[in-house]
Amino acid sequence: MTLIKFNVKPLIEALRPSQWIKNLVLYAAIMFNGQLLTGDLFFKTSIGFIVFCSLSSAAYLFNDVADMAKDRLHPVKKNRPIARGDLSKSTAINASIFLILLGIGLSTYLNIGFFLLSLTFIFLQVAYSFMLKKKAVFDIIGIAIFFIIRAYAGEVATGYHLPIWMMLSVIFMSLFIASGKRRSELYVSGTKARSALKGYGKALLSFYTTMFGVTTLIAYSMFTFTEEPINFEGQIHNFLLANIPNALNRRWYMITIFPVIFGIMRYGQIIFEMQEGERPEKVITTDIPLLLALFVWGLMMVTIIYALK
Repeated sequence: MTLIKFNVKPLIEALRPSQWIKNLVLYAAIMFNGQLLTGDLFFKTSIGFIVFCSLSSAAYLFNDVADMAKDRLHPVKKNRPIARGDLSKSTAINASIFLILLGIGLSTYLNIGFFLLSLTFIFLQVAYSFMLKKKAVFDIIGIAIFFIIRAYAGEVATGYHLPIWMMLSVIFMSLFIASGKRRSELYVSGTKARSALKGYGKALLSFYTTMFGVTTLIAYSMFTFTEEPINFEGQIHNFLLANIPNALNRRWYMITIFPVIFGIMRYGQIIFEMQEGERPEKVITTDIPLLLALFVWGLMMVTIIYALK
């Protein structure tokens, strides 16, 4: 009993539940198609969310075991449970295997496509741990690919597709975050704790971060411009028709670009001025101005997609 109490807390910490926020992107497919409140689709997406949380945590455990020696040289990663010695390698490996089996098993509940995508995800995670993350450029692309797979998984689970410009926004945003992460690592820790950083210079990573920040904004702007105007119904339609008829054909999604602009500017400030982009999940969940931008954007999107139609 004492052994169980000793191991549970570091094991939960090693699963990195704060990282599960990335898996919320699975809900994007049903959200942007106005199906977030549809019970069976929400349930399927939630199963997919659990699958990717299980597989992600399994990959984190596996990665921390493989990187234990290097993590001990890192100013932050040395405090991870495996690196500091609070969680044994055998416990971590056993937990990782269990989570993989759980995730893959649950994926079969949805459909064969989701099952194959889940296998691809965990296979690429292993390839990333052993190979991709050690190579400059490929490590950034690898991080972005995992975001893209998550977004696509939401589509496969439900049969609803993200608008193409929204998918491109996800791709460029993931590259923006990944480039900012590497830039902050290089500035804070140098090249000692990650071999891929030897292939970058500060100017190059600044260029990547800036480029993908700009392309994210352009892609999202194209989404707001190309999406079909909202078809208002009932009392809202009658009110606008009587008082503001021109509003019926406006592209209302375009108003959501303002919190997106602010969010990109704020995240750029965090990366370039504060050098704190190394842990994006912490930044996104703790930075008040960024949280406010996300809240306003989410409120706008929910209002446009669900409340006004």
